Amino acid sequence: MKLLFNLVIIIRKEFVIPEKVNIEVKDMEIIVKGPKGELRKTFDDPRYNKSISIEKADGKMVISCESEKRKIRAMVGTIASHARNMSIGVTNGFEQKMKIFYSHFPITAEVKGNVVHIKNFLGEKSIRSANIAGKTKVDVKKDDVILSGIDKEGVGETASNIERACRLSKRDRRIFFDGIYISK
Repeated sequence: MKLLFNLVIIIRKEFVIPEKVNIEVKDMEIIVKGPKGELRKTFDDPRYNKSISIEKADGKMVISCESEKRKIRAMVGTIASHARNMSIGVTNGFEQKMKIFYSHFPITAEVKGNVVHIKNFLGEKSIRSANIAGKTKVDVKKDDVILSGIDKEGVGETASNIERACRLSKRDRRIFFDGIYISK
């Protein structure tokens, strides 16, 4: 005798929508509007469309699924985290502070358009550049670089681009610690 069990696990993530925030759900797209601006994120993927549902009810955002697949259940938490971060971004915004460190040659940074130019890195004549992601604002004040914006992904990606532009190779990191690093 062979017994087969069809086990369906229900995963449900929900969070309270803050005041002053308006969230719209269209299929698998989330649109968040608040005092600081508007963010859109699409989670349209054929693997998840039929099994994940995104709803807005009674001042709460509810993301749920009924599936036995682990990756689909994990995506529920991912969508909930993105929606929560978007609602925080349109109300408070995000900020990262970076610090310019040098021991050999004074590094200078300046913003031109959508690019951060890093000059005199280890005495190099060429200019290193890092792209600014999304609508992130970059302010350079002496040895401080301040990144701010409503999109957490954009602010984090810009910080990563700046750190990556100052990456060293074939040098001892204990001696050559020059670069621009996240401090807060």
